[in-house]
Amino acid sequence: MFRIRPSHERGFADHGWLTSFHSFSFAGYYDPRHMGWGNLRVINEDRIAPGAGFGAHPHRDMEIVSYVIDGALSHEDSMGNVQTITPGEVQRMTAGTGVVHSEHNHAQGQQTHFLQIWLLPSAQGLQPGYEQKRFSEAEKTNTLRLVASPDGAQGSVQLHANARIYASVLRPEDGAAVQFSHVLPAGRKAYVQLIHGKLEVSGHLLQAGDALLVDQEPLLQFTGSSPAEFLLFDLEA
Repeated sequence: MFRIRPSHERGFADHGWLTSFHSFSFAGYYDPRHMGWGNLRVINEDRIAPGAGFGAHPHRDMEIVSYVIDGALSHEDSMGNVQTITPGEVQRMTAGTGVVHSEHNHAQGQQTHFLQIWLLPSAQGLQPGYEQKRFSEAEKTNTLRLVASPDGAQGSVQLHANARIYASVLRPEDGAAVQFSHVLPAGRKAYVQLIHGKLEVSGHLLQAGDALLVDQEPLLQFTGSSPAEFLLFDLEA
């Protein structure tokens, strides 16, 4: 089963300092048809205005991943982490028994554009934790680069969740389409989030902001004829 989730059907909130598209029910947006996919619970595409941000607030029992697209995201938390996340970096915060954090865009004249991702953890009451790693564009170009996984494979960020996240940047050359595939093990689901450009996945054409929900399909075939960027989630069903 393949099902496209068009960008324009996502929930949307405009708070002035923040605009956010919600792939799944979140805050004031509720749709019982879109409560998550497998153990993927939240994907918010957020844009933070210059000099604004999320004040200190708590979380618990969730794996939170941030993927910055443009600009910079300044992070502080109750574990003592003070970091800046820029494009190419992946941040994982394990909320576990409880953590308080804030996220800001301290730049003047530049918007911060990022994906906020929540995954259901493999266990409740985990010790809070933090990890951040950089992945070069070359590592992600015309392939699937594993950026987060339960075992930290291939130098990826380690998740306390049964999920693998891959990042890809398509750069076709000389008019030739880029093609590669991903085998989806039996009993797994997949979710493809297109960030920029156009992408064909197993014959289904996605535009920027669209997503593709996949279930009971053994293979995903990716084809790109123009520049694009996307994330692939290989998920617990």
